Amino acid sequence: MKSQPRKPRRLEQIFQSYAAPVYFVTFSTFDRKPVLNNEPVHRKFLKFASQSEGKGVAFGRYVIMPDHVHCFVRIAPQHKIGTTIRLLKRSLSSAVQAPPPHWQPGFFDHVLRHSESYSEKWFYVYRNPVRAGLVEQPGDWPFQGEIVPIQY
Repeated sequence: MKSQPRKPRRLEQIFQSYAAPVYFVTFSTFDRKPVLNNEPVHRKFLKFASQSEGKGVAFGRYVIMPDHVHCFVRIAPQHKIGTTIRLLKRSLSSAVQAPPPHWQPGFFDHVLRHSESYSEKWFYVYRNPVRAGLVEQPGDWPFQGEIVPIQY
């Protein structure tokens, strides 16, 4: 009779052949205060995202709403989504023109399983400014875009 291994195989070993996951992430301001839809916050987001690219973190499409942010992020296995979002929130806080606290604790994340999921979620997020009555057409919202095209 074979003995059982003392420790289970590590997930990193099991999944090492898979591409880095893509996360759909949403995080909100404290008490849903509308303090994010402005150029200083948008510039800070763009700067953080572009600096992250060379460090194994790729931000894809995003929408910055007045009180929350939606973004798609692909991260290398050595990174953690929680650390990435914590650092992003910290960076954005320096541009928020309101007294702290700035953020609701935590965030919502969902690992995308296929390209259809990415397209469906993006279509929903892209239309958020229209549903909120902020613009008539999604493309008119100035606080959205794509940093890196994320391919499946």
